[in-house]
Amino acid sequence: MSETIGYICMVIGVLFDLLGCVGLVRLPDVYNRLQSATKCVTLGTCMILIGVAVFTFGDLPAAAVKAIICGMFILITSPTSAHALSRGSHRGGVPLWPGSVVDKYQEYEEKGQ
Repeated sequence: MSETIGYICMVIGVLFDLLGCVGLVRLPDVYNRLQSATKCVTLGTCMILIGVAVFTFGDLPAAAVKAIICGMFILITSPTSAHALSRGSHRGGVPLWPGSVVDKYQEYEEKGQ
């Protein structure tokens, strides 16, 4: 039963990773691409690691613990790095896609906060 749950989690994770990769190719600017990569790939990779943890928990509990630790590391570092990249891009003058409706960070900087 745990093998089936592990495989299901891994398949869901691979699908999310695939959608994140498609978003990297299809989306128009760096900010949209970062959003796609961060959300999809973080969830997808964590689902793969959860599937590995469930799959190996009975036979290799150390591997399951390592998978959970790696998942926590990804949950912390991926959004943080995407935030740093998007903020650096904005401050560096990388333009938004012309179809963007609002730029909250620009509004925030104009207020001087």
